[in-house]
Formats: sequence, structure tokens, C-alpha cells
Amino acid sequence: MISKSSTIEEYISQLPEDRIEFMETLRNVIKDNLPAGFHEEMSYGMIGYVVPFSIYPSGYHCNTKLPLPFMNIASQKNFIAIYHMGLYADPFLNSWFLEEYPKFSSKKLDMGKSCLRFKKGEDIPFELIGMLVQKMSPTDWIAMYEKLYKK
Repeated sequence: MISKSSTIEEYISQLPEDRIEFMETLRNVIKDNLPAGFHEEMSYGMIGYVVPFSIYPSGYHCNTKLPLPFMNIASQKNFIAIYHMGLYADPFLNSWFLEEYPKFSSKKLDMGKSCLRFKKGEDIPFELIGMLVQKMSPTDWIAMYEKLYKK
């Protein structure tokens, strides 16, 4: 579900009551652990973390008018989602996450290529998400992005 909210505060205010606390906690964990240089903004109708034009003027190759996306969080219809491009792009980061996840949660991992899905907010392993967020700087992400995706 893509929101038409223009601000993060508006986005959060429109969430179902039972999701607000978990989305706010998730947002705070990300902001507390996000390497310097990433910028928080509404991105693709979700709360996004991007490499701003001040660091990467080329922007996103699919739409150069947008900053380079890195990570998003969203309250979808049936779950809370974390979209982390590093998990998709970096096999070592993906392997690390898959190894660490069982140490932080007894729940089965529901994961797509870059998407982590949590049906219940209380199942989000916030500490592990904080560790994941610390693993890739804007410089690391730009280098990986240019190597793998930019033509």
C-alpha cells in the first residue's frame, strides 16, 4: 500500500492504531543506527532512507530526479515491511542476516529479495534491525550500486 502522505508524521498518523507504536520504534531504531549521510524522507509512499543528491548527484538510474534509495519501512495491509537494498545486493550481508536472525527471533523469517515482513509488530527483532542498519554506509552502498546496477 503506497501512501499519498507528504510527510513522515502524516504517514504515521494515518496508520492503524495497533501499528503506530511499532512503526515509531522501528523508525527510531533505524535513525539511531543509520550511518551518517543517509537522509530520511517520504520515498515511494513509504518512510525512506536515501543517499541525498548532495552526496550522490546522479540520483537513481531508474529515475534520476529521485535520490538513490537504500531502505524503506512501511505498514502494508497484512504486515510491517522493511525493504533493505543491501540485503538484495550483498550476498555477504544477506548471509550474515540469515545466520543472525534465529539468535534474535524464534519466529520463521518471512523474507523476499530485499523485503522483511512481520505480521505482528511485536515479532520485529529491533536489536537485529539496528545491527543491520549499521552494516552499510552511503559510500558502501554507492560503490555496490554502481558495480551492480548502474550502466
